[in-house]
Amino acid sequence: MGTIGRRRLLESAGVFLAARQMSVGRVSLAPAEPAPEGQPLLLKDFEPRSMLHVPETKVPRSRYPVIDVHTHLSSVAKHRHGVGLGEEMQYSATADEVLPLMDRKNIRMMVNLTGGVGKGLLEAIAKFQTPHPDRFLTFTEPWWERSNQPGYSQFQADEIARAHKAGARGLKVLKTLGLYLRENISTGPLVKVDDKRFDAMWEVCGSLGIPVAIHVSDPEAFFLPIDRFNERFEELNNHPDWSFYGGDFPSNAELLEARNRVLARHPQTQFIVLHVGNDAENLPYVGECMDRFPNMYVEMGARIGELGRQPRMAKKFFEKYQDRILFGTDAVPHGKDTPQQIFTDKLYEIYYRFLETEDEYFDYAPAPVPPQGRWRIYGLGLTEEILKKVYYENAARVLQVKI
Repeated sequence: MGTIGRRRLLESAGVFLAARQMSVGRVSLAPAEPAPEGQPLLLKDFEPRSMLHVPETKVPRSRYPVIDVHTHLSSVAKHRHGVGLGEEMQYSATADEVLPLMDRKNIRMMVNLTGGVGKGLLEAIAKFQTPHPDRFLTFTEPWWERSNQPGYSQFQADEIARAHKAGARGLKVLKTLGLYLRENISTGPLVKVDDKRFDAMWEVCGSLGIPVAIHVSDPEAFFLPIDRFNERFEELNNHPDWSFYGGDFPSNAELLEARNRVLARHPQTQFIVLHVGNDAENLPYVGECMDRFPNMYVEMGARIGELGRQPRMAKKFFEKYQDRILFGTDAVPHGKDTPQQIFTDKLYEIYYRFLETEDEYFDYAPAPVPPQGRWRIYGLGLTEEILKKVYYENAARVLQVKI
């Protein structure tokens, strides 16, 4: 191509580019079409349906008999600022109301942890354990309202011995200790979990050979601000009194370390640390604790939502500590506020599915909206040997019962 030809070609290209720029300029000056707005939807009304096509296994009955070591059939009737007061009891169901579901779901025995104290304890034992000694066990609780009185340490130890003689099969310690009980019961500084006034109580449980079911702390998110970064925002927004952020509350880590000091000081006492050691989202830490403290057992009540979203790590945990994990649900008959704990057929079917199958991505609670966090869980598919231990063998050994 000659010089003149190249010049004409370049001129033509320049005209084209100029025209294109003018065209683009004209388009940018025209009013833009408004982007369509999304439909407003409150988070509480969001109920997405999974599009996954995966197997769904129905498990109406457990493969082996079950001892549920974590239920609440009774509770102390009066409370002040989270501390139970007095001996009067209230009941969420009768034995006759509970037994048919137990039979349907292969639940051989239930442990009513919150059996109260004094006359209340005797009443709770009479309602469940006495008429059905092979189906119900009852735990007693500390007399929190007397914890600031002179001589409390020996009084509490003596009360545990009396409760055991009356039929109590263990001691239940609510998160009252560490998060609610104060020096003047409901006022003053918080009483620490490892306060030495309770040493005699832990020791007498060890000497009597009865376990301590202890709940210390709560999920880590409960100690963080209730904001857009908190993955349990909905749960805490619905139950703001469950939050322990701010004020004079200790941190989650401080509570767990105080508990560990108690376990270390009382090696002859068996502690069933509820809710997977109260740290189900940090299984490596729970494993470290179990390695340090051979007197530490765990149960899974109201925590399969946390275990089931980390199925590979959870399965390894079950395999390693298979002799020290107990089955529990934290079940409470009736109600609707905490669906992950309401005593129903569906609740137990979900637990059995989680333990026995390798199903994927299913609900961890019988509720249209996941109550503890917006996720779903995966089954562990445990071996027959581990299932037997978790369902009943470990609990039977700790509780000294025959199944």
